[in-house]
Amino acid sequence: MGVTEITGRTRIYAHLAHPSAHVQTPQIFNSAFQARGLDAVTVSIDVRPADLHDLVHGLRGWRNMAGIGVTMPHKEAIVSDVDEVVGLARHIKAVNNIRRDPNGRLIAVNTDGAGFVTGLRQAGRDPAGRHALLVGVGGAGRALAFALAEAHVASLALANRTRERAERLALEIGAVFPDVPVSVQPADPAGHDLVINATSLGMRDETTLPLDVDRLDPGTIVADIIVALPKTRLMREAERRQCIVHPGLLMLNAQINLVIDFFGLAAPPTTEGAEAQVDEGVDVSR
Repeated sequence: MGVTEITGRTRIYAHLAHPSAHVQTPQIFNSAFQARGLDAVTVSIDVRPADLHDLVHGLRGWRNMAGIGVTMPHKEAIVSDVDEVVGLARHIKAVNNIRRDPNGRLIAVNTDGAGFVTGLRQAGRDPAGRHALLVGVGGAGRALAFALAEAHVASLALANRTRERAERLALEIGAVFPDVPVSVQPADPAGHDLVINATSLGMRDETTLPLDVDRLDPGTIVADIIVALPKTRLMREAERRQCIVHPGLLMLNAQINLVIDFFGLAAPPTTEGAEAQVDEGVDVSR
């Protein structure tokens, strides 16, 4: 059944965002913890960028905290506040999950890219061999770019409002995955069979689209990492052009097991810092 009562033993997954009203992670992860019978709970924390450093420093002392989830706009800034970055996150330079080890050390990883690729594969849309266009190379976009290269896309085109940022990322990916052709192009989906929106456009269903949908080829897989809406305007427009749409929720769902494993939430609770105790009843004055 999962946790039905939050106690002093409940493991905490603190999710950092700003603003936090739109995030779906707490609801999704709490449902997953419940379904898996885990004594864990997700708590959303709305923290301004100016307050991020002090908050993270304080969280080190939260002894029953399993770890921290991170979303916009903190994925890159928080890297300087952790003790170790592992996996592709070392190249991505942005993280979205941070484990608190029993000694208080903070170990960071990025599951965005792995979650996105896993979600594609689970839907029967393996990115291997596809010609991909990625629009947006912020924190999440960087993670997806490295993961797509690791997944052996045939080619990867990067489009970003600031071209110089995309050019730097192309060089970084080329240094790690030299066999994958990476280019910087306008947000033109023509000729690509996998098109991904990794910008924030669509979070509020804006009229502005991240790319020219009239240039989409029928049968193209059009993916959006936005989870605030079941279908963004981009996805609706893509469907009208006989494209295959891939919602952002599939990326988030695919990350659940990755996060549970990384935090060790399925393992027995630690006895970290436990002292010998004598049953003296309950002090209700506290």
